[in-house]
Amino acid sequence: MIEINKGITKKHVTSNILVDFFENSDFEGYLYIGYPILFTGDDSVTVDALWVSERYGIIIFDLIEKIEELKDYTYRQDKIYSKIESQLIAYPELKKGRRDFLVNIEIISYAGELCETNFDEFLVSNITDLGKFITGRENWVNSQLFKKVLAILQSVVSLKKVSTREIKKENSRGAKVRDLEATIATLDRNQEKAVIEYFEGIQRIRGLAGSGKTIVLALKAAYFHTQNPEWDIAITFNTRSLKNQFRDLITRFCVEKKRETPNWKKIKIVNAWGSSKDKEDEKGIYYEYCLTNQTEYLDFRRARKLNPSNPFKYACGKAIKESKKSKEKYDVILVDEAQDLSEEFLNICYRLLKSPSKRLIYAYDELQKLNEGESLPNPQEFLIPKTKAFDDRILKVCYRNSRPLLVTAHSLGFGIYRESKSSNPNLVQFFDQPQLWKDVGYLIKQGEFKPHSNIILNRTEESSPQYLEAHSPIEDLLVFKSFENKDKQAEYIANEIEKNLNEDELLHKDIIVINPMALTTKDEVSLIRSRLIEKDINSHISGAVNANKFFEEDSITFTGINRAKGNEVPMVYIINSQDCYAGSLFNNRDLIKKRNILFTAITRSKAWVRVVGVGNKMNHLIDEYKQVKAKNYELDFVYPTKEEIEKMNIIHRDITKTEEDAIRNEVESLFGTKEILKKIRRKEVYIEDYPDEVQELIKKLLND
Repeated sequence: MIEINKGITKKHVTSNILVDFFENSDFEGYLYIGYPILFTGDDSVTVDALWVSERYGIIIFDLIEKIEELKDYTYRQDKIYSKIESQLIAYPELKKGRRDFLVNIEIISYAGELCETNFDEFLVSNITDLGKFITGRENWVNSQLFKKVLAILQSVVSLKKVSTREIKKENSRGAKVRDLEATIATLDRNQEKAVIEYFEGIQRIRGLAGSGKTIVLALKAAYFHTQNPEWDIAITFNTRSLKNQFRDLITRFCVEKKRETPNWKKIKIVNAWGSSKDKEDEKGIYYEYCLTNQTEYLDFRRARKLNPSNPFKYACGKAIKESKKSKEKYDVILVDEAQDLSEEFLNICYRLLKSPSKRLIYAYDELQKLNEGESLPNPQEFLIPKTKAFDDRILKVCYRNSRPLLVTAHSLGFGIYRESKSSNPNLVQFFDQPQLWKDVGYLIKQGEFKPHSNIILNRTEESSPQYLEAHSPIEDLLVFKSFENKDKQAEYIANEIEKNLNEDELLHKDIIVINPMALTTKDEVSLIRSRLIEKDINSHISGAVNANKFFEEDSITFTGINRAKGNEVPMVYIINSQDCYAGSLFNNRDLIKKRNILFTAITRSKAWVRVVGVGNKMNHLIDEYKQVKAKNYELDFVYPTKEEIEKMNIIHRDITKTEEDAIRNEVESLFGTKEILKKIRRKEVYIEDYPDEVQELIKKLLND
């Protein structure tokens, strides 16, 4: 069987003929259209098509669609051949001695009906002759090198800059981080395919935190830019600190493939919301839409006043209603963190795209927000005008979080092992689509996705690579601790960070401290930061000086959860975790929001997590963790009914401050009524002492 990767091509007719030929053949291997991009000497070239086979080696296709291209096809053949040979010959394992090259490489020009076949000059005019040409090749005697050659050709870009570390102890945390970074520094097949493959229209990319969605979007944007430098491309997101990550990855791809830096006038990295305060080339998508279409722009403060529950959704919806027809500006828009934005925002992006292609690519995490019981609908359901088709990509493998860490985050996020003393279900929230569990890499060990079925889900080495957890004991990967007070908590965190830097050989940028409640971060982290100052350890609060900057040189990053999203480090400390155990108003209110915060905080780590807090709520949270640990990091629960899912999403929903105050006042009023009845029964007061309009109610309550 042959695997086909369809990238960007301007030679659609011959590319389709080639794809049809291979799809209807018995050949095996990998066929690429519009890839790879080869650079040697002083210029780069994108290969029209390339096939790598364990039997025949590499066969490159020069596709001809215009008669004038026949004039210099032999020159193109020689140029492409030399470039791919130069790329491969740099690897010593592909050579024998100084001179013998161990890889079969052939190049053929396919010209369709424009000419006659000439095998001597590697020119083919029809499919029959193409089959004869291939089967006439010599077998590749060094086919044991197939996987190595394939890996080199598939290398879109080196993903990670391996940190410069001074390692003195080979078993230190710093040494383990070095080895982890080296292991995951290349794309897997799923990611590479998502980068290269091109779909004319809407594409969505789904996957867990750590599955590489941001990387895929960045490299896809860079690939578009190198193939179509005249295109206007925008990359947008919710978390401002992602900007530098996008910029770095796009730059690296362009330099590696074209030896050129990107043209930042044609490819823009901008925040989803934006404002007039941003630089001219950094204004957000929503702000730009309002400006372009002459509709009222709402900043966060004003939008929140008009709609406290979802200000951005309201602002985008209002802008759409006020603009009858949008001005089209971009050839491609790529959206990261779509789960934190809204359908209305994606419609704004859709309206800004040029017709007829409407190339909208958006990535979202099925579980990072946990979607409060509902997944983001298919684009056909919410994009206006309706899109007929879309391409769906799922990244199942998590390359950041180890299996114990990821399953623990899901367990706490959903409340799988939460004790509920009331008649309400222990589960905090749940998916409305069972298939999502499989999509993100869970397998059914027992039971089935049906109401009342006792189901057990686990993760395999395929979806959670073993090397992510093999470097340290599970007891070290995850630590939950409860303290008597915040002084003790601060002392523990400061001492541990000091040890991380001085003994564990971790760098400052390897560590972040997350406070769950973003608005209280400045006050809540001050105690720990003062302890660090006493130890001559620098620290900062992310975004305090520069909203786009998360890390600072030789400084420990303290952050609220909103700025932490989109970032990853080896060591994560989560303080005041008791705030995530239950809601602030009784135990159920805004519980979904609290558990989502804890889930997101835990999944920032690519090695170790310390979940700490104070008081009884923290002890209850630890009890939940003990349960998932006792279950060997599997999810064991009774599958809920549709009615139960709806009920838990109502009970545990997020509520605004206004709603919370109103409920609190109502509750206090109810308790006041109870006290009134007691006083009347003790004859301390009389019914007649109260207003006429409430006397009838009091009489009824007394008689019940």
